[in-house]
Amino acid sequence: MIADEDRPARFLWLPPGARPPHTLPRRQEVVFLLVGMTLLFSGYDLNIFGMALPQIQRELHIPENMAGVTISYFRLAALAALFVAPLADLIGRRRLLLVTVFGEALMTLATAFVQDYQQFVAVQILARVFGYSEEMLCFVVVAEEIDARVRGWSIGTLGSLVATGAGLAALMFATVNYLPYGWRSLYVIGSGGLLILAYYRKWLPETRRFEIHRAEMEAAESRVLVFLKMVRGLFRDYPGRLVAMLVFVTAFGFTTGPSAVLLSKFLQTTHHYSPGQVSLLFVAGGLLSVIGNIAAGRLSDRLGRKRTLFVTTLIGGAGFALFYSGIGGWILPVLWVLALFGFLSSDALAAGYPSEIFPTAYRATATTLRYVFNILGGAIALRLEGTFYDMFHAHGPAIMLTTAALPVALVAIQFLPETARRSLEDISNPG
Repeated sequence: MIADEDRPARFLWLPPGARPPHTLPRRQEVVFLLVGMTLLFSGYDLNIFGMALPQIQRELHIPENMAGVTISYFRLAALAALFVAPLADLIGRRRLLLVTVFGEALMTLATAFVQDYQQFVAVQILARVFGYSEEMLCFVVVAEEIDARVRGWSIGTLGSLVATGAGLAALMFATVNYLPYGWRSLYVIGSGGLLILAYYRKWLPETRRFEIHRAEMEAAESRVLVFLKMVRGLFRDYPGRLVAMLVFVTAFGFTTGPSAVLLSKFLQTTHHYSPGQVSLLFVAGGLLSVIGNIAAGRLSDRLGRKRTLFVTTLIGGAGFALFYSGIGGWILPVLWVLALFGFLSSDALAAGYPSEIFPTAYRATATTLRYVFNILGGAIALRLEGTFYDMFHAHGPAIMLTTAALPVALVAIQFLPETARRSLEDISNPG
Protein backbone atom coordinates (compact mmCIF):
# COMPACT_ATOMS: atom_id res chain seq x y z
CA MET A 1 0.00 0.00 0.00
CA ILE A 2 1.06 3.59 -0.54
CA ALA A 3 1.86 5.47 2.68
CA ASP A 4 0.40 8.96 3.14
CA GLU A 5 -1.37 8.60 -0.18
CA ASP A 6 -3.52 11.69 0.29
CA ARG A 7 -0.73 14.16 1.04
CA PRO A 8 0.14 16.61 -1.77
CA ALA A 9 2.40 15.28 -4.52
CA ARG A 10 5.47 17.24 -5.66
CA PHE A 11 6.45 15.54 -8.97
CA LEU A 12 10.12 16.44 -8.42
CA TRP A 13 11.14 13.81 -10.97
CA LEU A 14 9.61 15.95 -13.74
CA PRO A 15 11.11 19.27 -14.88
CA PRO A 16 9.19 22.33 -13.56
CA GLY A 17 7.39 23.14 -16.81
CA ALA A 18 6.20 19.55 -17.21
CA ARG A 19 4.54 19.16 -13.79
CA PRO A 20 0.73 19.08 -13.46
CA PRO A 21 -0.99 22.48 -13.40
CA HIS A 22 -3.04 21.49 -10.33
CA THR A 23 -2.01 19.89 -7.02
CA LEU A 24 -2.56 16.13 -6.94
CA PRO A 25 -2.43 13.63 -4.04
CA ARG A 26 0.66 11.48 -3.51
CA ARG A 27 -1.21 8.31 -4.56
CA GLN A 28 -1.79 9.72 -8.04
CA GLU A 29 1.89 10.66 -8.39
CA VAL A 30 3.05 7.14 -7.50
CA VAL A 31 0.58 5.57 -9.93
CA PHE A 32 1.62 8.00 -12.66
CA LEU A 33 5.33 7.40 -12.06
CA LEU A 34 5.04 3.61 -12.26
CA VAL A 35 2.84 3.69 -15.34
CA GLY A 36 4.96 6.36 -16.99
CA MET A 37 8.23 4.48 -16.48
CA THR A 38 6.61 1.36 -17.90
CA LEU A 39 5.69 3.24 -21.06
CA LEU A 40 9.16 4.75 -21.28
CA PHE A 41 10.84 1.33 -21.36
CA SER A 42 8.16 -0.06 -23.66
CA GLY A 43 8.76 2.88 -26.01
CA TYR A 44 12.41 1.89 -26.09
CA ASP A 45 11.74 -1.79 -26.83
CA LEU A 46 9.14 -1.31 -29.53
CA ASN A 47 11.30 1.22 -31.43
CA ILE A 48 14.50 -0.81 -31.67
CA PHE A 49 13.45 -2.62 -34.84
CA GLY A 50 12.59 0.58 -36.71
CA MET A 51 15.91 2.13 -35.73
CA ALA A 52 18.13 -0.87 -36.52
CA LEU A 53 16.19 -2.23 -39.49
CA PRO A 54 19.07 -1.99 -42.03
CA GLN A 55 21.43 -3.80 -39.65
CA ILE A 56 18.87 -6.50 -38.82
CA GLN A 57 18.07 -6.89 -42.52
CA ARG A 58 21.69 -7.58 -43.37
CA GLU A 59 22.19 -10.21 -40.68
CA LEU A 60 18.86 -12.02 -41.10
CA HIS A 61 18.75 -11.62 -44.92
CA ILE A 62 15.43 -9.76 -45.11
CA PRO A 63 14.64 -8.66 -48.72
CA GLU A 64 14.04 -4.95 -49.32
CA ASN A 65 10.37 -5.37 -50.27
CA MET A 66 9.79 -7.34 -47.05
CA ALA A 67 10.77 -4.51 -44.67
CA GLY A 68 7.25 -3.13 -44.29
CA VAL A 69 5.68 -6.58 -44.58
CA THR A 70 7.77 -7.81 -41.64
CA ILE A 71 6.41 -5.05 -39.44
CA SER A 72 2.88 -5.90 -40.57
CA TYR A 73 3.53 -9.44 -39.27
CA PHE A 74 4.52 -7.97 -35.91
CA ARG A 75 1.26 -6.09 -35.80
CA LEU A 76 -0.70 -9.32 -35.94
CA ALA A 77 0.05 -9.29 -32.22
CA ALA A 78 -2.80 -6.81 -31.92
CA LEU A 79 -5.24 -9.64 -32.68
CA ALA A 80 -3.93 -11.62 -29.71
CA ALA A 81 -3.99 -8.48 -27.55
CA LEU A 82 -7.70 -8.27 -28.38
CA PHE A 83 -8.15 -11.33 -26.15
CA VAL A 84 -5.58 -10.40 -23.50
CA ALA A 85 -6.19 -6.76 -22.53
CA PRO A 86 -10.00 -7.04 -21.98
CA LEU A 87 -9.22 -9.49 -19.18
CA ALA A 88 -8.40 -6.40 -17.14
CA ASP A 89 -12.15 -5.74 -16.95
CA LEU A 90 -12.47 -9.13 -15.23
CA ILE A 91 -9.33 -9.72 -13.14
CA GLY A 92 -8.12 -6.16 -12.60
CA ARG A 93 -5.72 -3.66 -14.14
CA ARG A 94 -2.86 -4.28 -11.70
CA ARG A 95 -2.70 -8.08 -12.00
CA LEU A 96 -2.70 -8.05 -15.78
CA LEU A 97 -0.09 -5.29 -15.92
CA LEU A 98 2.29 -7.43 -13.87
CA VAL A 99 1.91 -10.27 -16.37
CA THR A 100 2.38 -8.06 -19.44
CA VAL A 101 5.45 -6.27 -18.05
CA PHE A 102 7.24 -9.55 -17.36
CA GLY A 103 6.11 -11.02 -20.67
CA GLU A 104 7.44 -8.14 -22.76
CA ALA A 105 10.74 -8.17 -20.86
CA LEU A 106 11.32 -11.87 -21.45
CA MET A 107 10.42 -11.75 -25.14
CA THR A 108 12.62 -8.68 -25.68
CA LEU A 109 15.53 -10.58 -24.13
CA ALA A 110 14.77 -13.64 -26.27
CA THR A 111 14.97 -11.48 -29.42
CA ALA A 112 18.68 -10.97 -28.81
CA PHE A 113 19.29 -14.71 -29.24
CA VAL A 114 17.28 -15.55 -32.37
CA GLN A 115 19.10 -17.39 -35.13
CA ASP A 116 16.99 -16.73 -38.21
CA TYR A 117 14.20 -14.59 -39.67
CA GLN A 118 11.38 -16.93 -38.66
CA GLN A 119 12.48 -16.98 -35.02
CA PHE A 120 12.86 -13.21 -35.02
CA VAL A 121 9.31 -12.67 -36.29
CA ALA A 122 7.80 -15.19 -33.86
CA VAL A 123 9.51 -13.75 -30.77
CA GLN A 124 8.75 -10.15 -31.74
CA ILE A 125 5.09 -10.98 -32.25
CA LEU A 126 4.97 -12.38 -28.71
CA ALA A 127 6.81 -9.32 -27.35
CA ARG A 128 4.21 -7.10 -28.95
CA VAL A 129 1.27 -9.12 -27.63
CA PHE A 130 2.46 -8.21 -24.14
CA GLY A 131 3.67 -4.72 -25.12
CA TYR A 132 0.46 -3.67 -26.85
CA SER A 133 -1.68 -5.01 -23.98
CA GLU A 134 0.56 -3.23 -21.48
CA GLU A 135 0.29 0.13 -23.23
CA MET A 136 -3.50 -0.08 -23.41
CA LEU A 137 -3.76 -0.82 -19.70
CA CYS A 138 -1.42 2.02 -18.74
CA PHE A 139 -3.77 4.59 -20.29
CA VAL A 140 -6.77 2.92 -18.61
CA VAL A 141 -5.09 3.12 -15.19
CA VAL A 142 -4.19 6.79 -15.58
CA ALA A 143 -7.68 7.72 -16.85
CA GLU A 144 -9.26 6.03 -13.83
CA GLU A 145 -6.87 7.42 -11.22
CA ILE A 146 -5.88 10.95 -12.30
CA ASP A 147 -7.94 14.04 -11.50
CA ALA A 148 -10.31 15.08 -14.33
CA ARG A 149 -8.82 18.60 -14.36
CA VAL A 150 -5.45 17.28 -15.55
CA ARG A 151 -6.36 14.25 -17.65
CA GLY A 152 -5.20 16.02 -20.80
CA TRP A 153 -1.89 16.84 -19.12
CA SER A 154 -1.50 13.23 -17.96
CA ILE A 155 -2.23 11.80 -21.42
CA GLY A 156 0.18 14.22 -23.09
CA THR A 157 2.88 13.50 -20.53
CA LEU A 158 2.46 9.75 -20.95
CA GLY A 159 2.93 10.27 -24.68
CA SER A 160 6.10 12.23 -23.98
CA LEU A 161 7.45 9.37 -21.87
CA VAL A 162 6.84 6.95 -24.74
CA ALA A 163 8.74 9.39 -26.96
CA THR A 164 11.53 9.59 -24.39
CA GLY A 165 11.84 5.81 -24.56
CA ALA A 166 12.12 6.05 -28.33
CA GLY A 167 14.77 8.75 -27.84
CA LEU A 168 16.77 6.44 -25.58
CA ALA A 169 16.59 3.80 -28.30
CA ALA A 170 17.92 6.40 -30.75
CA LEU A 171 20.79 7.28 -28.41
CA MET A 172 21.77 3.65 -28.04
CA PHE A 173 21.44 3.11 -31.79
CA ALA A 174 24.22 5.65 -32.35
CA THR A 175 26.59 3.06 -30.84
CA VAL A 176 25.22 0.05 -32.75
CA ASN A 177 28.42 -0.37 -34.77
CA TYR A 178 30.51 -0.40 -31.58
CA LEU A 179 28.36 -2.51 -29.25
CA PRO A 180 29.31 -6.17 -28.85
CA TYR A 181 26.90 -8.20 -31.00
CA GLY A 182 25.49 -5.01 -32.58
CA TRP A 183 21.70 -4.72 -32.67
CA ARG A 184 21.31 -7.73 -30.38
CA SER A 185 22.77 -5.74 -27.49
CA LEU A 186 20.04 -3.13 -27.94
CA TYR A 187 17.42 -5.77 -27.10
CA VAL A 188 19.37 -7.01 -24.07
CA ILE A 189 19.49 -3.47 -22.68
CA GLY A 190 15.75 -2.99 -23.17
CA SER A 191 14.82 -6.21 -21.41
CA GLY A 192 16.91 -5.29 -18.38
CA GLY A 193 14.97 -2.09 -17.81
CA LEU A 194 11.62 -3.83 -17.87
CA LEU A 195 12.73 -6.63 -15.55
CA ILE A 196 13.82 -4.07 -12.97
CA LEU A 197 10.61 -2.11 -13.42
CA ALA A 198 8.47 -5.24 -13.07
CA TYR A 199 9.84 -5.73 -9.55
CA TYR A 200 8.70 -2.26 -8.52
CA ARG A 201 5.26 -3.00 -9.94
CA LYS A 202 4.30 -4.53 -6.59
CA TRP A 203 3.83 -0.96 -5.35
CA LEU A 204 1.14 -0.24 -7.95
CA PRO A 205 -2.33 -0.32 -6.33
CA GLU A 206 -5.49 -1.45 -8.06
CA THR A 207 -7.58 1.48 -9.34
CA ARG A 208 -10.39 2.55 -7.04
CA ARG A 209 -12.93 2.51 -9.85
CA PHE A 210 -12.12 -1.13 -10.63
CA GLU A 211 -12.41 -2.08 -6.94
CA ILE A 212 -15.99 -0.81 -7.06
CA HIS A 213 -16.57 -2.68 -10.33
CA ARG A 214 -15.06 -5.86 -8.81
CA ALA A 215 -17.57 -5.77 -5.96
CA GLU A 216 -20.41 -5.48 -8.48
CA MET A 217 -19.04 -8.45 -10.47
CA GLU A 218 -18.76 -10.64 -7.38
CA ALA A 219 -22.49 -10.24 -6.88
CA ALA A 220 -23.13 -11.37 -10.47
CA GLU A 221 -23.47 -14.94 -11.87
CA SER A 222 -20.06 -15.75 -13.37
CA ARG A 223 -17.19 -13.75 -14.82
CA VAL A 224 -17.64 -15.30 -18.25
CA LEU A 225 -21.25 -14.18 -18.36
CA VAL A 226 -20.23 -10.76 -17.06
CA PHE A 227 -17.63 -10.44 -19.83
CA LEU A 228 -20.11 -11.41 -22.57
CA LYS A 229 -22.61 -8.90 -21.21
CA MET A 230 -19.92 -6.20 -21.21
CA VAL A 231 -19.09 -6.79 -24.88
CA ARG A 232 -22.77 -6.76 -25.88
CA GLY A 233 -23.38 -3.68 -23.75
CA LEU A 234 -20.51 -1.78 -25.35
CA PHE A 235 -21.93 -2.24 -28.85
CA ARG A 236 -25.51 -1.70 -27.70
CA ASP A 237 -25.06 1.42 -25.55
CA TYR A 238 -22.32 3.30 -27.44
CA PRO A 239 -22.57 2.43 -31.17
CA GLY A 240 -22.02 5.97 -32.48
CA ARG A 241 -18.92 6.90 -30.50
CA LEU A 242 -17.51 3.38 -30.88
CA VAL A 243 -17.75 3.50 -34.68
CA ALA A 244 -16.34 7.04 -34.80
CA MET A 245 -13.40 6.03 -32.62
CA LEU A 246 -12.64 2.90 -34.65
CA VAL A 247 -12.84 4.72 -38.00
CA PHE A 248 -10.49 7.43 -36.72
CA VAL A 249 -7.85 5.12 -35.25
CA THR A 250 -7.87 2.82 -38.30
CA ALA A 251 -7.38 5.73 -40.71
CA PHE A 252 -4.80 7.28 -38.38
CA GLY A 253 -2.88 4.00 -38.15
CA PHE A 254 -2.99 3.60 -41.93
CA THR A 255 -1.69 7.16 -42.43
CA THR A 256 1.13 7.09 -39.87
CA GLY A 257 2.11 3.39 -39.59
CA PRO A 258 4.69 3.15 -42.40
CA SER A 259 5.76 6.78 -41.94
CA ALA A 260 6.76 6.33 -38.30
CA VAL A 261 8.26 2.84 -38.49
CA LEU A 262 10.33 3.14 -41.67
CA LEU A 263 11.81 6.55 -40.91
CA SER A 264 15.27 5.39 -39.80
CA LYS A 265 15.56 3.09 -42.81
CA PHE A 266 14.46 5.88 -45.17
CA LEU A 267 17.10 8.25 -43.79
CA GLN A 268 19.87 5.66 -44.00
CA THR A 269 19.08 4.24 -47.44
CA THR A 270 17.63 7.26 -49.29
CA HIS A 271 19.43 10.20 -47.69
CA HIS A 272 22.53 8.19 -46.64
CA TYR A 273 22.45 9.22 -42.98
CA SER A 274 24.87 7.37 -40.68
CA PRO A 275 23.54 5.74 -37.46
CA GLY A 276 24.98 8.67 -35.51
CA GLN A 277 23.23 11.24 -37.70
CA VAL A 278 19.93 9.34 -37.42
CA SER A 279 20.29 9.29 -33.64
CA LEU A 280 21.07 13.01 -33.53
CA LEU A 281 17.95 13.81 -35.55
CA PHE A 282 15.78 11.50 -33.44
CA VAL A 283 17.06 12.86 -30.14
CA ALA A 284 16.93 16.55 -31.11
CA GLY A 285 13.55 16.23 -32.81
CA GLY A 286 12.28 13.95 -30.09
CA LEU A 287 13.23 16.42 -27.36
CA LEU A 288 11.26 19.20 -29.04
CA SER A 289 8.36 16.82 -29.62
CA VAL A 290 8.33 15.73 -25.96
CA ILE A 291 7.98 19.36 -24.89
CA GLY A 292 5.26 19.88 -27.50
CA ASN A 293 3.51 16.70 -26.41
CA ILE A 294 3.14 17.90 -22.83
CA ALA A 295 2.01 21.32 -24.08
CA ALA A 296 -0.58 19.71 -26.37
CA GLY A 297 -1.94 17.68 -23.46
CA ARG A 298 -2.30 20.75 -21.27
CA LEU A 299 -3.78 22.71 -24.16
CA SER A 300 -6.40 19.99 -24.67
CA ASP A 301 -7.58 20.59 -21.09
CA ARG A 302 -8.16 24.24 -22.01
CA LEU A 303 -9.30 24.28 -25.64
CA GLY A 304 -10.86 20.83 -25.80
CA ARG A 305 -9.68 17.34 -26.64
CA LYS A 306 -11.36 17.20 -30.08
CA ARG A 307 -9.94 20.47 -31.34
CA THR A 308 -6.42 19.62 -30.18
CA LEU A 309 -6.64 16.10 -31.64
CA PHE A 310 -7.77 17.51 -35.01
CA VAL A 311 -4.87 19.98 -35.21
CA THR A 312 -2.17 17.53 -34.11
CA THR A 313 -3.46 14.82 -36.47
CA LEU A 314 -3.38 17.27 -39.37
CA ILE A 315 0.17 18.38 -38.51
CA GLY A 316 1.40 14.80 -38.16
CA GLY A 317 -0.18 13.43 -41.34
CA ALA A 318 0.73 16.40 -43.54
CA GLY A 319 4.25 16.53 -42.06
CA PHE A 320 4.90 12.89 -42.90
CA ALA A 321 3.53 13.30 -46.44
CA LEU A 322 5.93 16.18 -47.10
CA PHE A 323 8.83 14.42 -45.39
CA TYR A 324 8.63 11.47 -47.79
CA SER A 325 7.92 13.63 -50.85
CA GLY A 326 11.58 13.80 -51.92
CA ILE A 327 12.42 17.07 -50.20
CA GLY A 328 15.99 17.29 -48.89
CA GLY A 329 18.37 19.73 -47.27
CA TRP A 330 17.67 21.77 -44.15
CA ILE A 331 13.88 21.48 -44.48
CA LEU A 332 14.00 17.71 -43.89
CA PRO A 333 14.77 17.93 -40.13
CA VAL A 334 12.14 20.66 -39.73
CA LEU A 335 9.49 18.46 -41.34
CA TRP A 336 10.58 15.56 -39.17
CA VAL A 337 10.13 17.58 -35.96
CA LEU A 338 6.67 18.78 -37.04
CA ALA A 339 5.58 15.32 -38.13
CA LEU A 340 6.89 13.68 -34.96
CA PHE A 341 5.19 16.26 -32.75
CA GLY A 342 1.86 15.83 -34.52
CA PHE A 343 2.11 12.04 -34.57
CA LEU A 344 3.10 11.60 -30.92
CA SER A 345 0.62 14.17 -29.61
CA SER A 346 -2.36 12.82 -31.57
CA ASP A 347 -1.38 9.22 -30.80
CA ALA A 348 -1.32 9.96 -27.06
CA LEU A 349 -4.65 11.83 -27.15
CA ALA A 350 -6.22 9.02 -29.18
CA ALA A 351 -4.87 6.44 -26.72
CA GLY A 352 -6.58 8.25 -23.85
CA TYR A 353 -9.91 8.79 -25.61
CA PRO A 354 -11.49 5.34 -25.10
CA SER A 355 -10.53 5.49 -21.42
CA GLU A 356 -12.56 8.69 -21.15
CA ILE A 357 -15.67 8.05 -23.27
CA PHE A 358 -16.61 4.59 -21.97
CA PRO A 359 -17.52 3.52 -18.39
CA THR A 360 -15.37 1.41 -16.08
CA ALA A 361 -17.02 -1.90 -17.07
CA TYR A 362 -16.10 -1.38 -20.75
CA ARG A 363 -12.94 0.68 -20.46
CA ALA A 364 -10.24 -1.96 -21.01
CA THR A 365 -12.30 -3.66 -23.72
CA ALA A 366 -12.85 -0.39 -25.61
CA THR A 367 -9.21 0.59 -25.19
CA THR A 368 -8.20 -2.77 -26.64
CA LEU A 369 -10.47 -2.29 -29.67
CA ARG A 370 -8.95 1.15 -30.22
CA TYR A 371 -5.45 -0.26 -30.12
CA VAL A 372 -6.21 -3.27 -32.29
CA PHE A 373 -7.87 -1.24 -35.07
CA ASN A 374 -5.05 1.32 -34.95
CA ILE A 375 -2.39 -1.38 -35.22
CA LEU A 376 -4.25 -3.26 -37.95
CA GLY A 377 -4.71 -0.06 -39.95
CA GLY A 378 -0.95 0.39 -39.83
CA ALA A 379 -0.37 -3.29 -40.65
CA ILE A 380 -2.49 -3.05 -43.81
CA ALA A 381 -0.62 0.09 -44.87
CA LEU A 382 2.74 -1.59 -44.23
CA ARG A 383 1.68 -4.60 -46.27
CA LEU A 384 0.66 -2.31 -49.13
CA GLU A 385 3.91 -0.37 -48.80
CA GLY A 386 5.76 -3.49 -49.94
CA THR A 387 3.53 -3.67 -53.02
CA PHE A 388 3.98 0.05 -53.73
CA TYR A 389 7.75 -0.37 -53.34
CA ASP A 390 7.71 -2.94 -56.13
CA MET A 391 5.89 -0.38 -58.29
CA PHE A 392 8.14 2.62 -57.60
CA HIS A 393 11.37 0.88 -56.50
CA ALA A 394 11.63 3.49 -53.74
CA HIS A 395 10.24 3.81 -50.22
CA GLY A 396 9.46 7.55 -50.40
CA PRO A 397 6.57 7.51 -52.90
CA ALA A 398 5.37 4.16 -51.53
CA ILE A 399 4.98 5.63 -48.04
CA MET A 400 3.45 8.86 -49.37
CA LEU A 401 0.55 6.88 -50.85
CA THR A 402 -0.38 5.54 -47.41
CA THR A 403 -0.90 9.07 -46.05
CA ALA A 404 -3.95 9.46 -48.30
CA ALA A 405 -6.22 8.21 -45.47
CA LEU A 406 -5.63 11.42 -43.46
CA PRO A 407 -8.94 13.14 -44.47
CA VAL A 408 -10.92 10.11 -43.23
CA ALA A 409 -9.28 10.42 -39.81
CA LEU A 410 -9.98 14.16 -39.63
CA VAL A 411 -13.68 13.70 -40.48
CA ALA A 412 -14.12 10.92 -37.90
CA ILE A 413 -12.83 13.19 -35.11
CA GLN A 414 -15.89 15.42 -35.56
CA PHE A 415 -18.15 12.59 -34.35
CA LEU A 416 -16.29 12.02 -31.07
CA PRO A 417 -17.64 13.54 -27.83
CA GLU A 418 -15.73 16.30 -26.06
CA THR A 419 -14.08 15.10 -22.82
CA ALA A 420 -12.06 18.03 -21.46
CA ARG A 421 -12.87 19.12 -17.90
CA ARG A 422 -15.67 16.55 -17.52
CA SER A 423 -15.86 13.65 -15.05
CA LEU A 424 -15.63 10.13 -16.45
CA GLU A 425 -19.11 9.36 -15.18
CA ASP A 426 -20.58 12.39 -16.96
CA ILE A 427 -18.79 11.58 -20.25
CA SER A 428 -19.81 7.92 -20.25
CA ASN A 429 -23.53 8.73 -19.91
CA PRO A 430 -25.04 7.49 -23.22
CA GLY A 431 -27.61 10.23 -23.12
